[in-house]
Amino acid sequence: MSEVALTAEQEAEAEALFARFKGAFEQEAWQMARVLARQEDRQLLGGTEVEVRERGHRLGAQVVESVLRERKKKAPAGRVSGVRTARQEPVT
Repeated sequence: MSEVALTAEQEAEAEALFARFKGAFEQEAWQMARVLARQEDRQLLGGTEVEVRERGHRLGAQVVESVLRERKKKAPAGRVSGVRTARQEPVT
């Protein structure tokens, strides 16, 4: 993966987020390592691979949801969200 360019403010936020989630990242990495360690080479693909990927996706989703909740709390009252929502009426 390539390095992401950030402003100084964004870099500071990234550092704070990493510090906040580091424990969860390490705990999940430990559990993934344990899942992988219990399998022989021929068992790594298939169910084991799916389990490891699901753990990573679940952790990523939890992190994103947490950041969204925090930003919502910090948003000034009356601020319009930049997130687009799905249309309510069907397109004809």
